[in-house]
Amino acid sequence: MVTPEDAEKMIRPLSMKRVLKTWLPLLASWLLMSMGIPLINAIIARLENPEINLAAFGGVVFPISLTIEAPIIMLLAASTALSRDWISYKRLRKITLVMGLSLSALHLIIAVTPLYDFIVNVILDVPPEVVEPGRLGLIAMTPWTFAIAYRRFQQGAMIRFNHSKMVGETTIIRFLTTSLVLAVGMMLKTIPGALLGGLSQGIGVTVESLYTGLRVRKILPEIKAAPLAEKPLTLKRYVSFYVPLILTSSVWLLWMPIISAAVSRMPDPLESLAVWSVLTGLLFAFRSPGVAYNEAVVALLEEPRSYPVLRKFTWLMSLITVVIASLVVLTPFSSFWFKTIANLPSNQAEAARGALGMGIPLTIFSLLIHFYQGIIVNLEKTRAVAEAVGVFMVALAVVLVIGVVMGSIKGIYIASAAFTFAHIAQAVWLWIRSRKPRKQLAAN
Repeated sequence: MVTPEDAEKMIRPLSMKRVLKTWLPLLASWLLMSMGIPLINAIIARLENPEINLAAFGGVVFPISLTIEAPIIMLLAASTALSRDWISYKRLRKITLVMGLSLSALHLIIAVTPLYDFIVNVILDVPPEVVEPGRLGLIAMTPWTFAIAYRRFQQGAMIRFNHSKMVGETTIIRFLTTSLVLAVGMMLKTIPGALLGGLSQGIGVTVESLYTGLRVRKILPEIKAAPLAEKPLTLKRYVSFYVPLILTSSVWLLWMPIISAAVSRMPDPLESLAVWSVLTGLLFAFRSPGVAYNEAVVALLEEPRSYPVLRKFTWLMSLITVVIASLVVLTPFSSFWFKTIANLPSNQAEAARGALGMGIPLTIFSLLIHFYQGIIVNLEKTRAVAEAVGVFMVALAVVLVIGVVMGSIKGIYIASAAFTFAHIAQAVWLWIRSRKPRKQLAAN
């Protein structure tokens, strides 16, 4: 059933104000999520054995957890694109539950069996003192993948039916829960830092998932009343749509363990892993405007004369965000953050500040990546997205291999340079692969 408001939107061209209204709650959500890691690192840095536990959380726990989570990363985009009616929503929900439970079981198997020792000792080759703290943190994060799969699926439906503000609400719940767990750990001072980081993440996403399930009930009548999609969602169509995205996210998230493995083979590995753990939070924040933009593009591209407006918005936000990122790096704020908030020693804080400066281009290229990717996902031509991630990984690997072979530059600098260069390569590839659909959209 089409409401008068929906009918008006079908006629009225998309405005910059409406793009901003859709994007801002998603941006707030991603920024809050990106601030979770710096908060965890700031607490770990104030507990016993900070360097070891920072290296364990940032070099072992988080990379392995994200790698296992990879197949469900794109569920947000998939749900936004495909949750068009009640039948599609129910089919996607069933698939989500199966994927989430299977991957969380895999997470636990890795954490408590010799697989963990093989991964951290042979593949990652982390310093020996990091191994056992990392295992405890990884066990604590067992609920992570299932909880994130469920809430990403529900958040996609929220965005599809113009309730993106709900996404921000759920993230606030997660941030508050994570903060509460960290505050308790800080007061007790008896929980090892890497374990506390894993507990805060595992409990935080679980509470967020439960709250998301409660909030989505409000929009279920809208989903049930939505007209059936022209193309019904079948398992074959879903596999064709989502498998390239699974490959995309699975390959893309390998960058974290790959960087950990490379940095472990460069000068001062323990120090660089500890600093990298702190740095990734701010690099995620630099990427957040673009990551949040992906679902906004997918949801809004179907509206009349939307492409020119979205293109203009992309470039305007690129300019604004790069100015903000530059101010963060080039003013005393970055020194204050690393020395006071993150509690890094002066030499590590300076290294982190220099490496963060290499990440400034991420603000521009992340927006461009997700603008082009949103266009491709909206048209269900997801193979090009997988190709772009392949380009990302090749570019990342080239820089890291050069750093390992040279053996004279600290790993933290090589890691940041590789991460930024890989994003640039990915953006260029998506620009090339999206030229035809962009021309078609511009002509409409």
